[in-house]
Amino acid sequence: MRIQNSFDVAVPVPQAWELLTDIEEIAPCMPGAELTEVLDGDAYRGNVTVRLGPVTLTFDGTARFDEMDSEAYQARVSAQGTDSKGRGGATADMTFRLEPTEQGTKVVIDTDLNLSGSVAQYGRGAGMINELANHLVGRFAESLHEKIAVAGQTSAPGIQDNTAAAAAAPISGFGLVARTVWSALIRGLRRIFSRT
Repeated sequence: MRIQNSFDVAVPVPQAWELLTDIEEIAPCMPGAELTEVLDGDAYRGNVTVRLGPVTLTFDGTARFDEMDSEAYQARVSAQGTDSKGRGGATADMTFRLEPTEQGTKVVIDTDLNLSGSVAQYGRGAGMINELANHLVGRFAESLHEKIAVAGQTSAPGIQDNTAAAAAAPISGFGLVARTVWSALIRGLRRIFSRT
């Protein structure tokens, strides 16, 4: 399934590119993610934990920069992971590009996601997966904004902030499901009332 997301950061494109291609620096910004090993300059191992009500899924996997064009400010990343309890897996091919805006940079992400095994049952509704992706990207962008703001207040490189502790917490799928159902209900009501 195809998923498209975007977010803005208040720094110029070259600075945003440098930050977003530094996986060790930005990994703590991703909710539920933990970087466990740098395999080489372009490949990384880690895990992502997602909690869906009473069920917790932990995906162990790798991500690799397959292409990186620092002149066009775009890159392609492939990722794959399997649930630690053998309930399935996921593969993703992602491209992201940076576009200049008046306020800084727009980051555009295009993802081709495939789920397998019983894990795929959790993602049967494309709408729910899109809601989940939007939520994750939104939280990632918030953490990135915090990191940029803190970096602007200090001249020390490689600063540490409190995003790591927050990112390590599992992503709560129960709240996401509730928000997805609520959003669908609101959209349905709007369609009904717009016809009257």
